[in-house]
Amino acid sequence: MESKAIQDGFVRLIVFLGGLTSIGLELTTSRLLAPYFGGSTFIWANLIGLTLAYLSLGYYLGGRLADLRPSPELLFTITAVAAFAVGLIPLMSRPLLSFSLSAFDDLSVGAFYGSLLGVLLLTGIPTTLLGFVTPFAIRLRLRAVADAGQTAGGIYALSTLGSIAGSFLPVIVLIPLFGTARTFLTLGLALLIPSALALVTLKARLLAILCIVLGIVQIGVATTGSASAIRPADRGRLVYESESEYNYIQVLEEDGAYLLALNEGHAIHSIYDPNQLLTRGPWDYFMAGPLFNPAASTETTKSALLIGLAGGTVARQLTAAYGPIPIDGVEIDPEIVRVGREYFGMDEPNLNVIVEDGRYFLRTTEQRYDLIGVDAYRQPYIPFQLTSREFFQEVSDRLNPTGVAVINVGRTSTDYRLVDAIASTMTSVYPHVYVIDVERYSNSIVVGASSEASIANFAANASLLPVDSPLRVVADRSLLTGNIREVSPGGTVFTDDRAPVEQVVDQIILNVAREGEDE
Repeated sequence: MESKAIQDGFVRLIVFLGGLTSIGLELTTSRLLAPYFGGSTFIWANLIGLTLAYLSLGYYLGGRLADLRPSPELLFTITAVAAFAVGLIPLMSRPLLSFSLSAFDDLSVGAFYGSLLGVLLLTGIPTTLLGFVTPFAIRLRLRAVADAGQTAGGIYALSTLGSIAGSFLPVIVLIPLFGTARTFLTLGLALLIPSALALVTLKARLLAILCIVLGIVQIGVATTGSASAIRPADRGRLVYESESEYNYIQVLEEDGAYLLALNEGHAIHSIYDPNQLLTRGPWDYFMAGPLFNPAASTETTKSALLIGLAGGTVARQLTAAYGPIPIDGVEIDPEIVRVGREYFGMDEPNLNVIVEDGRYFLRTTEQRYDLIGVDAYRQPYIPFQLTSREFFQEVSDRLNPTGVAVINVGRTSTDYRLVDAIASTMTSVYPHVYVIDVERYSNSIVVGASSEASIANFAANASLLPVDSPLRVVADRSLLTGNIREVSPGGTVFTDDRAPVEQVVDQIILNVAREGEDE
């Protein structure tokens, strides 16, 4: 009787840990994919859909096997194998992830998404085996048909409690503390150790020894495999990398400058060159937004808000252009703030760093600004809630009467669909909207301005600035190479209810791939 109670206790524990591991595996796989494929809804749809398919297959096969051989030794052996497979996922997926980088560089969309599918298939074995747990546990614990409902309900409740724990534990605790690879290892060992102990109590010593060997192999392989960088640097030299609750972060060094890359790394989010202020990139152009107003100068912009502070490049440049004006910099990721202070010279005394979601901050602050800059678009996929008419209205509500909204938007050299969509959306809120093409990168700056704004104002204000001021340099660059133009109302308007931004980006990527194949 006592051994039966111990067996039942291990079965309940495995049910809880099976639920935890299955959801934890899904969430941790999303972080494994993010540095290579991003975290769009397309990625999540594939991940969730395949996870449910694997679990469904596991439920079906597990139920049939449990009826054929309702053995607790078999259940604990299955969970031990699943646990071992979980710990090996980051190592086994590394060649496929590396292949995805060359596929993206070669503009081979089929190979790029093929490598994504390959990584997702790697999760198939452990997830399917974890699906065996619930029907197996119900079969082992079922004493009479009259108790079937209560037994099944109790098992499913326990599995769901494990899934709830698995929803929070990796994201809040394991990944920030240990990283993605070691989170897979931790999840695997958390399931493998109880499986081995359960086999010991059942006197299945040979199987228990096998579990111990698997655990030792898993630890050795995972430790060896996690010694290298999570993702190789796309450019320059990798100086630092880390995983936060929100992002995979890389600091790169190239020609004496530090670059901030996030997640899939297809865009640079900050540049810091201690010997040079201007970058010829999109960060420079935020300072030029106020010049569309009449009689604008370095004295007329007295406050700024930056949504998407990153490493503080824009804050540094605004301070150089307009002096030590108060700047509120909103950044959702505290680890990025720490990296900005350590590597990107983000130490301006006039910069007030606020660790918070940008849209939430807009809705809760009463402060008004002369300039609000939005540089929170993570390329290639960007948060839809920062592209809608409602969002730009909230930005407008926090501007002074002659304040400007300045938005950094990605594009290609020929495809302006995303720029056009953002600009069209902004025309539904602002009296005047202007676009400036960035000199060095494939970006455009979209400016929403007051009713008195004009391109003529921009040119006149620029001509009155000192020739050597950074604002004059950027203004002249905008007039010479920026193709400054005003956007007429009309066209696509994104809303909170419908903002198909990822569809637009997918079309841009496919268009680039077609152009590459035609060449």
